[in-house]
Amino acid sequence: MPTLAVVGLQWGDEGKGKVVDLLASHAEIIVRAQGGNNAGHSVIAEGKEYHFHLVPSGILAQQTLCFLGGGVVIDPAALLNEIDRLEKQKISLCQRLFISPHAHVILPYHRQIDQQNEEVQAIGTTGKGIGPCYGDATERLGIRICDLMSPKVFENKLREILPIKNRILEKPFEIDAIIQEYSEYAKKLKPFVKPIESHLHQEIIAGKKVLFEGAQGALLDILYGTYPYVTSSHTTSGGLALGAGVGPQAIQQTLGVVKAYTTRVGHGPFPTEFNEDEAFLDPHVAREFGTTTGRQRRIGWFDTVMVAHAIRLSGVSSLALTKIDILDTLPMIKICTGYRLDGHDLSEPPACLEDLERVEPIYEQVEGWKSDTNKIKQLEEFPKNARLFLNKIESLLGIPIDLISFGPEREKTWKRKNFF
Repeated sequence: MPTLAVVGLQWGDEGKGKVVDLLASHAEIIVRAQGGNNAGHSVIAEGKEYHFHLVPSGILAQQTLCFLGGGVVIDPAALLNEIDRLEKQKISLCQRLFISPHAHVILPYHRQIDQQNEEVQAIGTTGKGIGPCYGDATERLGIRICDLMSPKVFENKLREILPIKNRILEKPFEIDAIIQEYSEYAKKLKPFVKPIESHLHQEIIAGKKVLFEGAQGALLDILYGTYPYVTSSHTTSGGLALGAGVGPQAIQQTLGVVKAYTTRVGHGPFPTEFNEDEAFLDPHVAREFGTTTGRQRRIGWFDTVMVAHAIRLSGVSSLALTKIDILDTLPMIKICTGYRLDGHDLSEPPACLEDLERVEPIYEQVEGWKSDTNKIKQLEEFPKNARLFLNKIESLLGIPIDLISFGPEREKTWKRKNFF
């Protein structure tokens, strides 16, 4: 059963898009199963840069079929714009991209509620309606792709739900305008809708090579992340299985992606964030701006406490470490090995947000290598101190680093093994 999940082990933006693109050349099916167009993957391939928000980044591998599972929330306008942009870039999606009828639809009122909520409690969301859409799913007020495909069903459901939403909206919506707009989306999306769950099940049984493409990162998981500064879906390998409509045993391996340092976007605790005297990394040089929002990311040292927590959540079997080249100029590098809180040492992050905000990171320091790593082809070519840094992370986490990325391009990657 050659199946592999790629998940982020930090606060997203770990470089999963590049990793998925690299591994997709050996896959037959790519599955995106959670999140929405709040996610963003950037890929540089053959001198061209591509940006993905809903479409799996594995679509660049021409032999793959790409599925959007029922766990994804879909903004039809955003998806159609992305499809149009990719087709203009000569990426064929016809008979290659399929959408689950179980996926929930983002409607205009979801975006407005999202933005209103952000004014009350500043979480740092993208304002794209992701959370309110997931909220409606759990409150049984959601409208799904299967509903959108039936004009009468869609209209009936909207007539029931919109009056409830208009009571809390600062600018109420007219139902006829939404029906007109979304009926056009339905016509354009209909060729992409397919019962992918049963199809995926059969393909896995047949031994097809399936790559599950995670979005965001484990520390943003709605249940086990740094709540409430999290996303609105389950970002672990278990969340991928659920969102794809398969049992957890369908995922044979899980590859966890981490940066050689740590970043996060938006608000929330960040124990290893650089202080003013440690702002060594230029965010422009490090390419630390969000693909979806363009916001500058906060930057800090590698945190083994958080990563170990994420490894456990997803049952990760090996690591992909990205952006090691960004550390090339540093004379000294810190690695967080534990936390201290009220005089007690902690080996895992406290669940309570207020406690996590107060922890003091415990660091070990390693010497930097102060030489370029972006032209390396073999592990042995890495500078001695870079190899010591990698060995230290493997030792602290008890898990092998099987893939190393040292630049955004496909060729700037070292792999220990083939994953399929």
